[in-house]
Amino acid sequence: MGVEVLEESVEKVVTRMPIEGNRQSFGLLHGGAMVALGEATGSWAAVKHASTMGKVCVGVDVNATHHRSSRTGWVTATATPISLGRTLCSHEVVLRDDDGRRLCTVRITNLVTPKRG
Repeated sequence: MGVEVLEESVEKVVTRMPIEGNRQSFGLLHGGAMVALGEATGSWAAVKHASTMGKVCVGVDVNATHHRSSRTGWVTATATPISLGRTLCSHEVVLRDDDGRRLCTVRITNLVTPKRG
C-alpha cells in the first residue's frame, strides 16, 4: 500500500499513502484502502501509548465515515487520542488529501494488554 510514517508520538501519529496503486475500479481512492490506512495509523498510535506501560495492544473496534474521495496525489492520516486508558484506548484518525480536504474519519479502539511470552 506504500504507507510511510511521517511523525510518531503518544499524542500524534501521522502517516501518508499514495493514491496511485490504491484505487478502485472507477479510478477513485479505494474506501477499503482508506480504512486500512486509518486502522494502521490508529493502531500505531495505540502501540506508542501501550509501550509507555510495557504493554501491547490489539484492536477491538474500528469504524469509518467516508466524506469524499480523490484520484491523485497522497492521502495523509493523523491519529490523535480520544482516550488513553490503562486497558482501552481510542483514537480519531482524520484522512486528508493534498489540498487539506477531509476524505475520511476513522475511529479505532484498542485493548491494552500485558505482553505474553
